[in-house]
Amino acid sequence: MAKEIRITKKNPRRGDDGHKVVTVRMPDEILKKLEEISLETNRSRNEVINFLLKAAIDIVKIEE
Repeated sequence: MAKEIRITKKNPRRGDDGHKVVTVRMPDEILKKLEEISLETNRSRNEVINFLLKAAIDIVKIEE
């Protein structure tokens, strides 16, 4: 009989890195502007969207 059982750690699966995949519907003109920013800055649309959301989330004011 074996004296120990070894189990290797599993690599994180896609999505287990603290990020979640979401789907967003947006008007064509916003998508076009995001694409322009993406090309001009040499960043992916995902990077641009996350940058803009991070910048905006702290300045949102909710009105009653």
